[in-house]
Amino acid sequence: MKKTLFASAALTLSLAISAGAGFADVESQDPIKITTHDWSGDVISATIMGEVLKKAGYNVELIQADYLAQFAGLKTGDLDLAMEIWATTGQDALDEAVASGNVVNFGETGMVAREEWWYPSYMEEACPGLPDWHALLNCADAFSSPETAPNGRYLGGPVTWGGYDEERIQALGLPFDVVHAGTDAALFAELQAAYERKDPILLWIYQPHWAPAKYEGKFVEFPAYDPACYSDPAWGENKDMAYDCGKPQGPIWKAGWVGLEQKWPGAAKIIRAFTVSNDDMGKMVYESDVDGKDIPSVAAAWMAANESTWQAWLN
Repeated sequence: MKKTLFASAALTLSLAISAGAGFADVESQDPIKITTHDWSGDVISATIMGEVLKKAGYNVELIQADYLAQFAGLKTGDLDLAMEIWATTGQDALDEAVASGNVVNFGETGMVAREEWWYPSYMEEACPGLPDWHALLNCADAFSSPETAPNGRYLGGPVTWGGYDEERIQALGLPFDVVHAGTDAALFAELQAAYERKDPILLWIYQPHWAPAKYEGKFVEFPAYDPACYSDPAWGENKDMAYDCGKPQGPIWKAGWVGLEQKWPGAAKIIRAFTVSNDDMGKMVYESDVDGKDIPSVAAAWMAANESTWQAWLN
């Protein structure tokens, strides 16, 4: 009987060591708090990062947070990690947070962001001159709705995304009103409904995402972004107002509390190594938003198909 108990105990210990490989290297079992936001791609990034950190033995907690307001929590350490800070909308907030000394930029995610006004190609007949933004000065009525007429209607993202659309409209003298979608899902549901009926629509589209691949259309070509556009009213077309240009383009960053690297140096190394391509993310968002798969299943399928990729992050 003692021999049986000993063998059982040895097996249990062996399994514990095997299941917890790497636990000896985990600096703290306090949860690493990763933020999630109101678009599927971010939740996918956070889920994959969380699952990989768990493989290394770390404790992880996903916490829903406002995209821009999260920086207050990242500065204090109430939140530890944000997986998607887009250069298109979050660069100013990220730069300010890093300059405070309380937030660290953990590098690029591998994805490159573009966010801009977008229209279906069938709208070019009603608004000649597109994609040049000047065309919008003369055909706002083609995009109008009962709630905005005679102004055109621009469907923006949720208010929490930022983006300076109201400021851009004012600076460029565009006869448009911004109507914000309540959620990411509502934004693309309206696009799909309008596209199927060939109804007028002008809206915020972003990449990486499945929509620009699924629907035929173009981004509006505004004056090219320059940092001075957002900070110097004398720059650009309107010498009295800032934001008279398109949105910036650039990397999607990982950012976190400065104490993360001291508290969990092994996790910080894994976080820095994380990379996902635009194509892979677009496919995963499509699986979630269009095919209706739950995000944990989407993330698990990507990890199963890309084991060599995320295993390399652990080394």
